[in-house]
Amino acid sequence: MADNEHEIVERQVGKGFEARFDLDDAFSDGEDADYNLEFSSAAIRKHLAENPSWAGNHDGEDDGETEYSSARDHDTSISTFCLDGSSNSYSETRSSSSSPPPLTAEEQPDEQQVPQDFSDITLSEEPNANGHSISHKDTQEEDASAPRDTSPSRDTSYPVVHIDVSRSPPSRVMMSTGPESNGEDHQEDETVHPVSNVSSSYLPPPSHDGPPLPPSPSSPLPKSPTTPIVTSQRRQTYSAGPSAFQKVMSKTRPHFLPPKNRQEDQKHMADWQAMMKQSRAAEEKRRKALQERRSARELKIEQSMYKWEKEILSDWRVVYKNPNLRRLWWNGIPTKLRASMWQQAVGNALALSKDNYRNCFSRATRALSTGSFPAETLQTLEQDILSTLPSLHIFHPETGPLYQDLKDMLCAWVVSRADEGLGYVHGTAKIAGMILLNMKPQQGFIVMRNLLERHCMRSLYGSVAAKDDVEAYYRIFDTLLADCMPKIYFNFKQHQISPGAYLPDWLIPLFLDHLPFEACARLWDILLLEGDSFLFRAALAVLAVLEPRLFFPDRQELLDLLRGENKAALEVAKREGRLLDGAKYDIYGVDEETLWERIDSMEDWWKESTWRRLTQRELPDL
Repeated sequence: MADNEHEIVERQVGKGFEARFDLDDAFSDGEDADYNLEFSSAAIRKHLAENPSWAGNHDGEDDGETEYSSARDHDTSISTFCLDGSSNSYSETRSSSSSPPPLTAEEQPDEQQVPQDFSDITLSEEPNANGHSISHKDTQEEDASAPRDTSPSRDTSYPVVHIDVSRSPPSRVMMSTGPESNGEDHQEDETVHPVSNVSSSYLPPPSHDGPPLPPSPSSPLPKSPTTPIVTSQRRQTYSAGPSAFQKVMSKTRPHFLPPKNRQEDQKHMADWQAMMKQSRAAEEKRRKALQERRSARELKIEQSMYKWEKEILSDWRVVYKNPNLRRLWWNGIPTKLRASMWQQAVGNALALSKDNYRNCFSRATRALSTGSFPAETLQTLEQDILSTLPSLHIFHPETGPLYQDLKDMLCAWVVSRADEGLGYVHGTAKIAGMILLNMKPQQGFIVMRNLLERHCMRSLYGSVAAKDDVEAYYRIFDTLLADCMPKIYFNFKQHQISPGAYLPDWLIPLFLDHLPFEACARLWDILLLEGDSFLFRAALAVLAVLEPRLFFPDRQELLDLLRGENKAALEVAKREGRLLDGAKYDIYGVDEETLWERIDSMEDWWKESTWRRLTQRELPDL
């Protein structure tokens, strides 16, 4: 092959598959009606018959020549085309009389340049120094030894086109619009676009950055489109909406299973939507039934007002002697009597005067005006107020009517503890807010200070010196948990979860963060009557309600559930349209009725003597 201005058609030998793509329309500009390039088996044979010059085999051995010729007679697949306009090619002649003439040593191509893997076919070439057409892969291999041609490219350059015969017909032709470069940078920078319908689209206009194609007198190049098309070098952007695949993919079967047919998928999706509709209807029905039972119970409490006023209001201690009156107290205190009953049940062990709140508040006001009030404490206090009963919207900084009263009460409480060297504790705003809902600030401040001076609450709200007492209460709760619910106890031990991981979050705000407001109000009624022992009984009841959810294999998932942050439960609540600004355990279905069922079920098991025995063992100085 003396002249290198001809087109080379390399044929794949012995691959065992047949090329099934047609390039009749792939490289047509759609506007030139006089000259059409036809790429078919018959057209190539005709073209090769008109141009008898061809290239021989790489090796000059006779046996290799015979084997290669025999394979060519049976293989009709075309693997690589060099569309630079040249006319010479590897000819295919079925006539036995046609045999390839031997090539000289200079004319024989380097066998390293013959590609061995014909799955990726490149249609762009670069001329070397001698005028030979070389592929882009050869350019990369010779880049280290030979300098690149940096001359500006002509307007007849074409983008790189890749043909992968192993893919399905619509995605075999791939076109890259980026400029060619050396080495790996070229593979990373150029953008490859699949050509799904080549016959109905134009090729991009020539790029000045691409390599020039060698001229060919026998095969003129296709004309460029009359309308210039601007090719962007930036990455393709995608819309934010669902993709075409997402619109048709099955939502009723995992991705790793074979897809369903369209009719079955639509049927199952309709069934799923019907089940979800029935589930929401059942949940709404259950919620209405619960609300009706709650309204009936509150109505019954209000109707017992005369009994409260006649037998309990004059002397509240009678409930310790009369079981019927004690059960009446456990059912809940009437809203109108809650302020007086709470004040009498808490007592005034600190012997605080009625002017105590006014004195502490005046000191706090002076500290705020002079700037001596700790800024960090004030910031923590305001953040705590923001998370206080958010579903009620009465403590909101801008619109809440009780926001200022709550802030004044907390500032006064901080000043009252300053003499003891104690600061603010996150969660105090919940207790102060619950008290303000039932009584005035002057009266509520005294109740709050005496309530937080009870031994268990003082240990939780105390300084580091009270850490030993807190650990003692944790051990007491662990003992009660092992005795009441051994499965949960051993599950927590297996995951190394101690009461310190979840119990402070419940006890410091007295369950106001996690339980519904109605359940907390009833808990407070009994807590102020029974004392610290009921705190632990209520905590055990909460774990009993959560018991079906507590057996997770992952420790972090179990901790998230105890914090009220389980992702699956949150997703279900969002899907059902439930508000998430209430108690954290609302997403688990914890309500007043369910909680009280667990508390009442402990009646036979719970013994006050057991509580006293445990406290004497762990807290001998109490």
